Amino acid sequence: MEPHRWLPLEANPDFLKQLGIHPDWQFVDVYGMEPELLSMVPRPVCAVLLLFPITEKYETFRTEEEERIKAKGQDVKPSVYFMKQTINNACGTIGLIHAIANNRDKMNFETNSSLKKFLEDSLSMTPEERAKYLETYEAIRVTHESSAHEGQTEAPSIDEKVDLHFIALVNVGGHLYELDGRKPFPINHGETSDDSFLEDAIEVCKKFMERDPEELRFNAIALSAA
Repeated sequence: MEPHRWLPLEANPDFLKQLGIHPDWQFVDVYGMEPELLSMVPRPVCAVLLLFPITEKYETFRTEEEERIKAKGQDVKPSVYFMKQTINNACGTIGLIHAIANNRDKMNFETNSSLKKFLEDSLSMTPEERAKYLETYEAIRVTHESSAHEGQTEAPSIDEKVDLHFIALVNVGGHLYELDGRKPFPINHGETSDDSFLEDAIEVCKKFMERDPEELRFNAIALSAA
């Protein structure tokens, strides 16, 4: 059976509005990882999305990391909302769902918000069931496609192989989690706080960059108070 495939998505700032979220929060670019550039990001920050290239070095690391965690175990709070990715090119939307779902108590949703309904319906589902539900959830797919067409560059063909991938970094219960639908589970990166979250998340982003020092295709955006 042919896998589900969506158009690749850019970080389109209107996407939140289209999903029925009040503009109390906004996605802003993180222009650099030095303290003075981080100080320009409006606070508080409740999530960071990292866009990075999937390279051979990264895939080797991902396999080793998975084996290490399976052998050693890790602490993941039951309240972490995590979903698998079964739709090609949907990582941007899944990153956004991870960012919003794990901060839903801070968000103001419009009454008819398609994302609010998706989160309410899928709250009690497993990560795999959430992925299947998204495959059939037309309202989010349509918003994703229109947002992909509205990006600043021309949307690539739906069949084009995209080797860039979005993940979300969130603070749940004082722990920093990496949420990536290509992985079998969330990754706990240790303790964090509302005050230090952006700096802690950027430290995780730096590790991605250090693993692939020749690569330049990294981009971080923060979900910040408007």
